[in-house]
Amino acid sequence: MLIVMHKEVAATDLDAVIRRIEDQGWEAKPIPGGERTAVGVLRNKGPVDPAMFLDLPGVRDVIPVSKPYKLVSREMHAKDTVITLGTGDNKVCIGADKLVLMAGPCAVESENQALEIAHAVKEAGAKLFRGGAFKPRSSPYSFQGLGKKGLEILARVREETGLFIVTEATDHEVCDLVEEYTDIIQIGTRNMQNYRLLRRAGQAGKPVLLKRGMWATMDEFLMAAEYIMSEGNEQVMLCERGIRTFTRHSRNTLDVNAIPYTQKESHLPVVVDPSHAAGRRDQVIPLARAAAAMGIDALIIEVHTHPEKALSDGPQSLYPEQFQELVSGIRDMNINI
Repeated sequence: MLIVMHKEVAATDLDAVIRRIEDQGWEAKPIPGGERTAVGVLRNKGPVDPAMFLDLPGVRDVIPVSKPYKLVSREMHAKDTVITLGTGDNKVCIGADKLVLMAGPCAVESENQALEIAHAVKEAGAKLFRGGAFKPRSSPYSFQGLGKKGLEILARVREETGLFIVTEATDHEVCDLVEEYTDIIQIGTRNMQNYRLLRRAGQAGKPVLLKRGMWATMDEFLMAAEYIMSEGNEQVMLCERGIRTFTRHSRNTLDVNAIPYTQKESHLPVVVDPSHAAGRRDQVIPLARAAAAMGIDALIIEVHTHPEKALSDGPQSLYPEQFQELVSGIRDMNINI
């Protein structure tokens, strides 16, 4: 339920609506805006009778919200959400008028490796450095990341290059540490329905990059974002990274249909990860360009100076010169970076 107030609503009238919602044991979510002020009704167990609010001063309309994901939905929040990192000359806005590039290795392997790649991607146009310190792997014998040492290396990258950092939190205990070191907390595909971790990320003071689960429907994906937002964190980005299908010519299938669907259903920024969708280097650039052409807000790309020696996901990592080629190609499409 969305209660729409008159444009010049008095604070006392708004407070009266909030009190009536809370008196029912529900949660009131004020949604200020330039054209209207609204109040969302959350945690109600069933339908809400509009008559409960239509008689209150300052109420213009009461609109039922048909989606199970309320905070994520455009029905609740019509205007695009913009996530801002930094200030002044070192400010990056995700969800505004530029395509933001996030690039780096799948995993942080050493300080020299991370800094070398960071300088290369920054020179090409990246604003954020991606790199895993904690790596959930299919095999228990695969490289699991450097842990806290990896986070310390990422902090060094930010200090030396000015790039913002995005890295994955693999469980709710690790999330405390990741929040301390990073600028954006990533929730990976395997943890999209780790509800304890989602709630912890919702309590964080940092933006969250939520990746779609490899078998998740769009409703499940958006409901996972709802878990984060329901805990108070409104800085959420939705990342399409490919889903498992019957195909054998790529690692996953990039669900390009999900891009316009998400843009229509939700106000949250849309990010695309063509590296994990492709699983192979030769498909990353065309997939990235296709996604960019669809008006997404950010790309997250794996880049490695020596992918043949990478400890994780080398076959899908671009060489720095290929990343530069990708950026040049996007600019040739008249897309602002």
